[in-house]
Amino acid sequence: MAEIIDGKAVAAAVKERIRKDAIRFQKTSKITPGLAVVLVGNDPASKIYVRNKKKACEEVGFKSFEYVLPAETPEIVLLELIDTLNRDPNIHGILVQLPLPKHIDEDEIIAAINPKKDVDCFHPVNVGKLVTGSADFAPCTPAGVMELIKSTGTEVAGKRCVVVGRSNIVGKPMAMLLLQANGTVTICHSKTENLGDVCREADILVAAVGKPKLITGDMIKPGAVVIDVGMNRDANGKLCGDVDFKAASKVAGFITPVPGGVGPMTIAMLMENTYSAAKLSVVK
Repeated sequence: MAEIIDGKAVAAAVKERIRKDAIRFQKTSKITPGLAVVLVGNDPASKIYVRNKKKACEEVGFKSFEYVLPAETPEIVLLELIDTLNRDPNIHGILVQLPLPKHIDEDEIIAAINPKKDVDCFHPVNVGKLVTGSADFAPCTPAGVMELIKSTGTEVAGKRCVVVGRSNIVGKPMAMLLLQANGTVTICHSKTENLGDVCREADILVAAVGKPKLITGDMIKPGAVVIDVGMNRDANGKLCGDVDFKAASKVAGFITPVPGGVGPMTIAMLMENTYSAAKLSVVK
């Protein structure tokens, strides 16, 4: 039976470390890390995320700035706000909550954010730095996954790593981080043949495709570390991941639950990135 990886506990430990580090940083630099979160529209899920980010800032002693704009806000107005935030020395991290209304070009908005304040790590400059191994910070969810793997005591170097999903937000950067940790990485996607055979080779399996219970128990190598990034609803409307948890937990060595696994880590790593961005602001 697999050991459950407690994402809440790992996230709490990360935030406590950041809180202590930030206190020392504030004493020497007289700077309090600040995070600006911009929400356009009234998407209920986005509102919850924004609220959780504000709470996390309070927990680690950061300043939190919240900007809520109507759904019909013109793109130019959002760009002007981002320009203002880019120039504000009290704001070190800028996060524009996605998705945006359809009339706003997400790529334009992401590109407008100062790369040194792009704590989501979505800006093309930061994506390029991630690929070359010179990133100032990593995308929050993949970085959180790396922390969860670390918490199991598993050494990535030399391991066979399989990432199911090739999104720009999770799949691709996840593969980059595993590769930088000297894992041997395979990315699977909708065109991958014999998915089960590939997954069964994985010492570390990360599922991030958005299909309920796609990864079944017979697709998992005995003793593998299984990280489930998926957040879906099953046929009964119950929250579930991309992995069939009940079946997989009988085979895996370690496994994350949904909820309570990767989710808490995403916000914890956002705090890590905001702290890193604040440190960058004092580097001449």
